[in-house]
Amino acid sequence: MAVIHLWVPNIFEFKGGIQTYSGFVVRGIQELRPDLRLEVFLKHDRRTVGKDLLQPRTRFHFGGHWPLRVRTWGYVAQLLYGVWRSPPDLIIATHTNFAPLAALMKRWWGIPYWAVAHGIEVWDVTDQRLIASFAQADRLLAVSHYSRDRLLAEQPTIDPARVTVLPNTFDANLFYPAPKPPPLLHRYNLTPHQPVILTVARLDQTQAYKGYDQILRALPQVRQLLPDVHYLLVGKGNDRPRVEQLITKLGLEGAVTLAGFVPDEELAAHYQLCDLFAMPSRGEGFGIVYLEAIATGKPTLGGNQDGAIDALRGGELGVLVDPDDVAAIARTLTANLTQTYPHPRLYDPAALRASVIQAYGYRAFKQNLATQLAPPWRHGG
Repeated sequence: MAVIHLWVPNIFEFKGGIQTYSGFVVRGIQELRPDLRLEVFLKHDRRTVGKDLLQPRTRFHFGGHWPLRVRTWGYVAQLLYGVWRSPPDLIIATHTNFAPLAALMKRWWGIPYWAVAHGIEVWDVTDQRLIASFAQADRLLAVSHYSRDRLLAEQPTIDPARVTVLPNTFDANLFYPAPKPPPLLHRYNLTPHQPVILTVARLDQTQAYKGYDQILRALPQVRQLLPDVHYLLVGKGNDRPRVEQLITKLGLEGAVTLAGFVPDEELAAHYQLCDLFAMPSRGEGFGIVYLEAIATGKPTLGGNQDGAIDALRGGELGVLVDPDDVAAIARTLTANLTQTYPHPRLYDPAALRASVIQAYGYRAFKQNLATQLAPPWRHGG
């Protein structure tokens, strides 16, 4: 029986783009290759949550019980023991930080390995160990053509034939068009016909590239035509105090709500609450939130300088704008909210949903993954 080891930051106890992607990789392999045995090593999780990924031939190993100060070394020990105890035919690292160790496994025992390139973590890399592990990987799975192209442009030692694209996906059963939820209208003191702009992003000082600052700076111009427009920013993080200061500086106290953390079970309702999803990022590897918003039938705005180009299919599924041009962002926000932007599909929720499911739904992801898993990839194969 063939064995695959999956080296994963986490899946169950924290949700972000990498975690969601990793979960779909596990699910896809389970469904496509029930003949395989999966050994999934999770650095930060302590337990599984839910039963969706619990299968007889899948075993989870948890590193989250290690204190943070020694967790990396504890996790490395787990990986090494796992390779010794149950030698894999293939290692798949869903974060490139694990690639240098995988490269050692290939050098010592000839085990092939793949690594997933999401975005910012593989751009502007100067660490020679990482660069070497990229070049030595049997396959690099980029989540977008943008990430692939940028990685190859920056790292000429990588063989382009080894870098393929396996885009992100989402659960279409969780995100669908619906009227604005009355409980959320009440929670945020909004009226049913009040125009709402939504961004879902971590408010982290390292992730200000996501563009929520630019929405705030554009909002005064939008309010000239739509004085009751409201901006709802979902997410928590250490950048919140600075964002609050910017809101005060711009005089937007009554026009912006920092919603903080929103649990997964309420996320779809927040998309349903908005009239426009906007995240004019300039450093996104892909952006699963774009897919979720589009599946909810919402017009969506992204930046034209990063992986949003893939997520919005070059403008087919949404609007791409220069993330550094506040005036252009303001004009585009206003045009979308007044439904005057020349893109009729944006105002047809059913068409938007059907298009994003066809392009990026789980079925498309699974078909792509099946192609990736086609032989030969096994150790010695």
